[in-house]
Amino acid sequence: MDFLSPTYFFDYESDEIQDLVSEFKNTSLSEKEISIALYNKVRDAWRYDPYSLSFNKEKYRASEIAKRPKGHCIDKSIILIAGLRALGIPARIHLAKVKNHIGVERLIEKFGSNELTPHGMVDAFINGKWLKLSPTFNATLCEMLNVAPLDFDGENDSILQEFNSDGTQFMEYLEDYGHFEDVPMEFMERNAREHYPNIFDPNSNQTEFQL
Repeated sequence: MDFLSPTYFFDYESDEIQDLVSEFKNTSLSEKEISIALYNKVRDAWRYDPYSLSFNKEKYRASEIAKRPKGHCIDKSIILIAGLRALGIPARIHLAKVKNHIGVERLIEKFGSNELTPHGMVDAFINGKWLKLSPTFNATLCEMLNVAPLDFDGENDSILQEFNSDGTQFMEYLEDYGHFEDVPMEFMERNAREHYPNIFDPNSNQTEFQL
């Protein structure tokens, strides 16, 4: 797969994604400069919210996510992938399991765990190599958590911050699920049901959760 084509989820031919990337077209910016600027835009323009969980395919279309003011890590990764592909930069979704060590009280209350899974990030092919990008935490949230915003330099992986500004452990990678050709809805739902059984009613077919 070329990881450049539009798909049901990475629908970058939509008006919403074309608007997102319009400022990066017809410029003298390099591939590296474009990827950095788009990464920063997605990181900070959508507020991070891990408490809205959905297994409705329509909610994971880039054009639909772009209409909302916030999203979780997979949402933000999908927007970034669609934007990168729209600008001719191959990109794909990458999933993992991570553990949050700061500000976890509400996470534990809602999910029964401070482990976040599946956690979404982006693989982008920039200047001849695949790099990992994590546009999850917007700068204002990082400031609240006393964590330096996660920057991307266009040359090295940008993965979640291991420590905050005081040296306290912040994020820990527990398991790498690898990359996928498209958004793996069945895997995501199965993974969430395995890790967060307390939020699912076994007698219900509910697909939307606002925790």
